Amino acid sequence: MAVSGISGVESMLQQMRAVVRAAQNQAATPTDLSPSAASGSFAAELQNSIRKISNAQNAAGNQAKAFEMGVPEVSLNDVMIDLQKASLGFQSAVQVRNRLVAAYKEISSMSI
Repeated sequence: MAVSGISGVESMLQQMRAVVRAAQNQAATPTDLSPSAASGSFAAELQNSIRKISNAQNAAGNQAKAFEMGVPEVSLNDVMIDLQKASLGFQSAVQVRNRLVAAYKEISSMSI
């Protein structure tokens, strides 16, 4: 039972990384696959993921404001796509958080 809990946390961490990449619309770079990035702590990975999602939301909001101000380089299509990407990233982060909380509750209720 404990092994499945650990593999569940590992799969959630992989999902979080995928969410971050999708939110930033970037493919994995060689630096993402370096040994130092793979050995980072869970807290650091979580903070980095949250920071990237926040940056995506801020960028989408700034682009929406630019469109409202009438900046000619900003199209409505780009604004809507960026807002949806930011929304999807946030929704995915909430789902990952919910799964982490459920896994924590399950682990904390296990007898030793």
